[in-house]
Amino acid sequence: MNDSNADPIIDIRRSQLGRARGLGAAKSGLHHWWAQRVTAIALLPLSLYFVLSVLMLEGASRTQMMGYMAEPWNAVLFLCLIAALFYHLALGLQTVIEDYVHTDATRLVTMLAVKGLIVFCALASAVSVLKLAL
Repeated sequence: MNDSNADPIIDIRRSQLGRARGLGAAKSGLHHWWAQRVTAIALLPLSLYFVLSVLMLEGASRTQMMGYMAEPWNAVLFLCLIAALFYHLALGLQTVIEDYVHTDATRLVTMLAVKGLIVFCALASAVSVLKLAL
């Protein structure tokens, strides 16, 4: 079988540069897909750790909570949870916006607003953890 018998529909849909690089229309979809899966897998144990921590600290005083968060591994695990959670959220909302917001200007404004809000919330959460830990 030679290359001249290749499916003409696929050849028409790709640009010459896309064919040369082997990229489809989305160009970076595989990275986005893998990042969503990796963060989802990371969130499983981190979320379980968070729930167990909340249950252990039920009714704890501020001093006890600060003592718990002063342990380095607790603060690090909470910061990892924050990073994975908000990155996963940003990836998911980006997909929703790209799929359902159809005008380019509205998509750009919506994406910037959502990403700005996510960064703000992630930083506020990290500062809260660090304030308790330090």
